[in-house]
Amino acid sequence: MERIEVIADAAISVIAADGMRGLTHRAVDRAAGLPVGSTSYYARTRAALLELAIARIVALDQPVSRPSASLAEFVAGYAYEAITSGRTRMLARYEFALEATRRPELRAVYDEGGLQIRRLAASALEAAGSSAPERHAKIVVDWMEGTIFGALAGTGSLAPPGLEELVESAGEILAGIGVA
Repeated sequence: MERIEVIADAAISVIAADGMRGLTHRAVDRAAGLPVGSTSYYARTRAALLELAIARIVALDQPVSRPSASLAEFVAGYAYEAITSGRTRMLARYEFALEATRRPELRAVYDEGGLQIRRLAASALEAAGSSAPERHAKIVVDWMEGTIFGALAGTGSLAPPGLEELVESAGEILAGIGVA
């Protein structure tokens, strides 16, 4: 892994654990196990560190291809990964969502990441026969985002959904838009 990715991953971990106020160059150095000053060499300012972290989140948010899974299994698998092994990334992503409401320079990067996911969803839904792929992508992505948020930060965190439950729910959403 490149040092820049190590730093970005450490920044994501710090944000998820301590929020935006906890993000400092020293905290990232500590989390990454790097000598003091390493983070500031790659990201001189806090803004540069934030941009590095959000760019890494966007890169990690990209779904893997869907070789043999049904569309419902693929959608559910994406949500399940976000809830389980992607938990830290997603918690940091929510911190960024709030921070982006106050910082226009982050808003653009954050929004582009979200648009990438919607474009991929629209493409998959179009291939599945959707009559309105962009509108349907919004429905599916909004379901995923709400489900993930509820499982990580909402009352759903008390009993997060398992993969089978997510597959069933995704199937119902897809059936509702006519592509199941």
